[in-house]
Amino acid sequence: MEQVNISEHARAAHFGHRKLTPRACVVDSKKHLRLFLSDALEDLGFVTCECGQAGDLAGLLQTEHPDLIVLSVCVDGINVGEILEAIVRKNFSGKVLVIGQPDSIMVKAVRQIVDEYGIAILPSLPTPFGAASLRASVAELLPAEPAPSPAVDVAEALKAGWLELWYQQKIDARSLAPDGAEALVRMRHPAWGVVPPAYFIPDDKDPNFRALSEFVVGRAIEDWRYLLESQGPVDLSINLPAAFFGNDAAVRDLCRAMPTHPAFRGLLIEIDSSEAIGYADLVVDAARALRLHNIALTVDNVGAEWPSLLELRSFPFAELKVDRQFISGCADDRLKQTVCRRIIELARDNGARAVAQGIETRADFLAAHEMGFDLVQGHLFGKPVAVRKFARSRPQLASASDTPS
Repeated sequence: MEQVNISEHARAAHFGHRKLTPRACVVDSKKHLRLFLSDALEDLGFVTCECGQAGDLAGLLQTEHPDLIVLSVCVDGINVGEILEAIVRKNFSGKVLVIGQPDSIMVKAVRQIVDEYGIAILPSLPTPFGAASLRASVAELLPAEPAPSPAVDVAEALKAGWLELWYQQKIDARSLAPDGAEALVRMRHPAWGVVPPAYFIPDDKDPNFRALSEFVVGRAIEDWRYLLESQGPVDLSINLPAAFFGNDAAVRDLCRAMPTHPAFRGLLIEIDSSEAIGYADLVVDAARALRLHNIALTVDNVGAEWPSLLELRSFPFAELKVDRQFISGCADDRLKQTVCRRIIELARDNGARAVAQGIETRADFLAAHEMGFDLVQGHLFGKPVAVRKFARSRPQLASASDTPS
């Protein structure tokens, strides 16, 4: 194999003094294994690309500049010799992670070849492996610092196409069947990877806030159509500020955007409880008007201020979502349970559903079920994920908890 000079366009490892989000290229001939590994690496914070044929790797090394190549070694897999040749010819300066039994002939051969050419190789990752062992294998590549705040201007992110929606499943508390999903906006920054909204969501007085809200509406409808084709209809909810409904043109565009497909059962829009109370007349009027356009409003993050909702002149809301601070640890906290029960009663008295969000333990789920919540949502049943991963996966409910009788 012939060595060549390092590419002049190799990706820098730092932006200023900040270590960039690492990039990984998953190399395997089997699509389902590439998807599995890519998902696992993205959960750890990597930006990933995939390679299913040896001939494609050279181009990916040139364009993606990965810090890590994950190579699954098996007899009936991709041509390992061609992969190694591409790595050497491009003078790959990152690290290689080989997945396979360390004492196998193929794994030993790969280690010997990359060592001969001075390519850094991580300890082999035996199969089967879990999230903890994968993280331990790649720990030295993970960035030590979080993304800055704010990461980037929202107008720039919208123009560059860095924003996307991730989805977290809602679960029927009685049957444990999937019952809709909440859309959460994320930024996939080219330098810092996936950035949560706390780092980039602007104030509702920001001139870019309407554009961001319109993006959320439009992308949610696009994703609904994608999910309809890939797994069947899914009821979606999005988050918007109360100020959005003070703009008549924005509301008209929202109504026009609703699908006319017979499988579309409507869109839920979540409004923070502080805004639902602070802009009560605006929110109530919007909720009453939007119902005729197949749109319903949900009051989000309801907590100790729940008595203020009793003072509304009307209650046209589809759901009340209890603030996660009253759900986390509720199994052992009678005060939290009291607040939850009052909110559940308020929802039932007005024909709305009660949702427990932030369920992370089996004990809290059982408490929520016993109190009578209609829906539950939280990491116990699945983290928010990008739409394509959401479409591929179904929540592993049986292992999350036992269905109460």
